[in-house]
Amino acid sequence: MLLKDLLEKKTNDVHTISSKASADDVVTELVRFNIGSLLVRDSPRGPILGIITERDILRALAAHGAPLEHLRVGMCMSRDLIVAQPEDDITVAMRLMTTRRVRHVPVVHRDQLHGIVSIGDIVKAQHDELELENYLMQSYIHGGGSAVVAPLF
Repeated sequence: MLLKDLLEKKTNDVHTISSKASADDVVTELVRFNIGSLLVRDSPRGPILGIITERDILRALAAHGAPLEHLRVGMCMSRDLIVAQPEDDITVAMRLMTTRRVRHVPVVHRDQLHGIVSIGDIVKAQHDELELENYLMQSYIHGGGSAVVAPLF
């Protein structure tokens, strides 16, 4: 499965935050949307400056010891953005996440943001593919042949 196919199954919402916002604002947004990361942009269509995750907040707290409202996103965010392409297979994103030890990867093509995938999205997509493959194999073995109707997920 390609990342563009996975993104079509998700909502198109990619949540962002300004580099000038506080870490307290980040926590509020992460909890509000039940997500693990925010892309950092200073304007809605501006360039992606980085990404801020739960881990980034914890690292900043450990390093600075300041209250969340005094820590700015620009101080805490990861600037070395790891991205994937819409035409990449999900295994490419999985490999990136594993080798670079990240859980969220923006999908970008020619500086255009297409979405963001999480490790949870990848695991679910792989699980669904394996479940469908298993169902088709069992149907074939039990005489269903090629006229099998796959379950709806």
